[in-house]
Amino acid sequence: MRSLEDIKQRYLRDPISIRLGGLAANLLRVSSFAEHPDNQKAVSNLLRESEFFIEWAAPDAEVETQAKLAELQLQLALYYQRLSEIYQIQSERERLIKQSKQWSDEILNLSGLLESL
Repeated sequence: MRSLEDIKQRYLRDPISIRLGGLAANLLRVSSFAEHPDNQKAVSNLLRESEFFIEWAAPDAEVETQAKLAELQLQLALYYQRLSEIYQIQSERERLIKQSKQWSDEILNLSGLLESL
């Protein structure tokens, strides 16, 4: 298993647009994995990893993006803390699925990667 420091060093090699794209992909994975009741541990890991991605990307992002990332990091932390409860209530899990997809779309737009298509 790779250490957190190894993951961080690999993540920081990419330009900010790619890092934000990676965060967006992670959030989309949260949405996808959360559809299955047996994936709580994987969702938990993805939420934490996404929080780290934000921490590592924010210093190199534009001010407006930094603000959005800070807000998102807080929301992810709240979901992470309540994940056991969320997984017991179908409507709460569905909210996580929908919300993480929306966040993914927002971060992908902020990344600028869609503009180069």
